[in-house]
Amino acid sequence: ASGIPVDGSPESNLCVKAYHLLAQEFNLPALQVHLHKIIPMGAGLGGGSSDGAFMLKMLNENFQLELSEDRLCDYASQLGSDCAFFIKNRPLFGFERGNRFRELSVFPKYMHVVLVNPGIHVGTAEAYAGVSPAKPTESVEELVQLPVEEWKDRMVNDFEKSVFRKHPAIGAIKEKLYDTGAVYASMTGSGSTVYGLYKETAPELEAVFPECFVWKGRLLTQKQASTYL
Repeated sequence: ASGIPVDGSPESNLCVKAYHLLAQEFNLPALQVHLHKIIPMGAGLGGGSSDGAFMLKMLNENFQLELSEDRLCDYASQLGSDCAFFIKNRPLFGFERGNRFRELSVFPKYMHVVLVNPGIHVGTAEAYAGVSPAKPTESVEELVQLPVEEWKDRMVNDFEKSVFRKHPAIGAIKEKLYDTGAVYASMTGSGSTVYGLYKETAPELEAVFPECFVWKGRLLTQKQASTYL
């Protein structure tokens, strides 16, 4: 491995688990795999989950296993609840454990996105303990298809209330993103990364968040994104 150091034993890595999962049913040769880790861990960005999912996709393609997308999703769900999303790797509405999906007919395109990770670890158990389950007054599946300008104060991450109370620095990032022109900002999952969406080119924010990991890019159409996969 290279890039960010990966904690834990190789056996606990989702890439290794993905290999052994398929090796139980297919005659796979021994492999040497190099993992270049660049997505911060424990950041709410699905770094490990996407590693495991793309390991499954790589094995399926390279060894011509001819597994359908749905079969790959079934295997990915055995690795983790959110792994199946990265098999599909496109805007979707997830439900049940987050491993069942419905396609979105409308989703923002061509917008600029900024990710800011403060390096604060938010434990999953800690985050879920602070949430009181309740049915939303408006369907997230419908809200996400509205113009992005209408998302603020209507599409809210339920984890934010308790996480921001315990870690005010994360909440401050969200407010700064709005101050710099974001049309929408939110924490990713249980955190601690916060993202902002911009209609125009995103500003240079390294100086605004000097002690954070900052990344920016663009939301592309599915056709454009496929050229990078």
